[in-house]
Amino acid sequence: MDQADRKTGDMDLTGKLLIAMPGIGDPRFEHAVVFLCSHSDEGAMGLIVNKTAPGVQLGSLLEQLEIEANTDVASLPVRFGGPVETQRGFVLHSDEYHSRVNSLDVPGGFAMTATLDILEDIAEGSGPEQMVVMLGYAGWGPGQLESEIVANGWLTAEASAELLFEMDDLEKWGAALKTLGVDPVSLSSSAGTA
Repeated sequence: MDQADRKTGDMDLTGKLLIAMPGIGDPRFEHAVVFLCSHSDEGAMGLIVNKTAPGVQLGSLLEQLEIEANTDVASLPVRFGGPVETQRGFVLHSDEYHSRVNSLDVPGGFAMTATLDILEDIAEGSGPEQMVVMLGYAGWGPGQLESEIVANGWLTAEASAELLFEMDDLEKWGAALKTLGVDPVSLSSSAGTA
C-alpha cells in the first residue's frame, strides 16, 4: 500500500463514476455523472459526462480555434465538464488514441487529453474511436471528495464505454444508478426531489 492509498482510506476512485445523489446542493452537479480521471491524496479531477454545454457544438469550438473540421464532427455536442476552467477543453476518449503531446491513461480502457492536437486529429477524422468533448472540469482538494462521499453526496460505480460514449446524456444518471441496483425513481422520491 502506498502513501496515497493510506491517505484516501484505500479509496482510489480513478477511472470510476461518481453519481450525484438527489439534493447534492449544487445545481451544477444535480443528476451529474462524473468520470474521475485522477484521484489521490492530493485531490481529485473529473469530467461531468452527462451535461451538454448549452449552444456549443464542436464545429463552433473548432472554428474559434481556427481548425477546419469535416462535416461529420462539426455537429457533435460539447459537454459541460465542470465548473473549473470552463474555457479549457478536455476530451475523454477510448485508449487506442494517444496524443502526440500528452494523454493521461485512465484504468478501464480510457484516456483523457487536453492538448490542441487531439482536436486537430478529430477535425480531420483521425481522432479517437470513442470520445466526449467538454469544456471545464470538476476538481476537489485533498480529502474534499472523500468527505462528500461520506456525507452521501455521491455514489460510486464502475464506468463503461457504453455509458460514457454511447448513451444519451439524459439516460446516463439513471443507467449509472441501475448498475448499483438502485431505482432512480424511488431514490428521487425518497429524497423528496424529482
